[in-house]
Amino acid sequence: MKAVRICYFCRKASKFIMKLFKKLQFTKRTDRLMSIDILQEEAIDLLQQLIETPSLSRQEDQTAQLLFDFLQQAQVDVQRFKNNIYARSKNWQADKPVLLLNSHHDTVKAAKGWQRDAFTASLEGEQLFGLGSNDAGASLVGLMATFRYFYDRPLPVNLIFAASAEEEISGPNGIAALLPELGPIDAALVGEPTEMEMAIAEKGLMVIDGEAIGQSGHAARDEGINAIYIALEDIQKIKDFAFEEISPSLGSTKATVTQIEAGSQHNVVPDRCRFVIDVRINECYSNQRAFELLDDLTQSQLKARSYRLNSSSIPADHPLVLSGKKLGKQTYGSPTLSDQALMPFPSLKMGIGDSARSHTADEFIYLSEIKAGIEDYILLLENLEW
Repeated sequence: MKAVRICYFCRKASKFIMKLFKKLQFTKRTDRLMSIDILQEEAIDLLQQLIETPSLSRQEDQTAQLLFDFLQQAQVDVQRFKNNIYARSKNWQADKPVLLLNSHHDTVKAAKGWQRDAFTASLEGEQLFGLGSNDAGASLVGLMATFRYFYDRPLPVNLIFAASAEEEISGPNGIAALLPELGPIDAALVGEPTEMEMAIAEKGLMVIDGEAIGQSGHAARDEGINAIYIALEDIQKIKDFAFEEISPSLGSTKATVTQIEAGSQHNVVPDRCRFVIDVRINECYSNQRAFELLDDLTQSQLKARSYRLNSSSIPADHPLVLSGKKLGKQTYGSPTLSDQALMPFPSLKMGIGDSARSHTADEFIYLSEIKAGIEDYILLLENLEW
């Protein structure tokens, strides 16, 4: 009888513990859902504030302060370097790899044709209009919300969140200046509008100034060496030239002459003709190597403005990419440039919004895109196996 009574109480206690466990699990899931919901609403509110705070490249001091104050009020240990804002996860562990969550808070100038005030956050149904809403404000607030969600939660990586300046001009005081302050980084998730698909490679950019040199003379007589004709020969060679190495994700490297200038008056054979070459480079070539190939091809004098904006990529089997594939995300190569070009470590470009809306009049983002983007970012890190 005593043994039976003990078993009875054991079963009662076991059922009570199981009910309590299920209740705690339900409460945990409810709290999690509530916290994400709150983060989504706060992200949308912050984006509206960012839109209404002008932040053209090199003029981001006000949005930098806005972001700094927002994180500080959210009990995040936040730092500022120039107009860049950054923070590290609270549960930092020295033996874990470091993942950078980065997007930018500067914008281009408003394009002609805006039918609304570009610096007014105009909400029309599900659409939020305003300069920088799509590029890249939505990704910025989405990554910030994700960082806050994991700020004191365990992950297989340490997180750094960075809101960088001068991205639209690849300026020296943006991510390039900030990276030395952040210390070693193993990989980055860069927020740019990709419709939350994964851009695993990005073309680099090199701008080259060319100058054909001739000899001046009178146009009425057969004298002089026309620099325009020399330039035209070189331009035709550039047009016909094909870079041999083709990338599976980025395609071929492409050189395009986009500007030309020559002559002082109609009756003088010009001795100088200047032109500009825009070169979009896949990961098969360094910027230096691409320049050498074009320089060998032409007789004009070529000079690269910079070699710093290199192509970027991340291996298809990188933990970030594998985690995204679990969510059904597709991979592709991006023709547009971002701060990835200045990152000397693997980086994945994945963000909220559509690249086709960037730099356009009446730029907008859907609220549903922001909410879904935050959920996807969180799932991406939750599924991360490093």
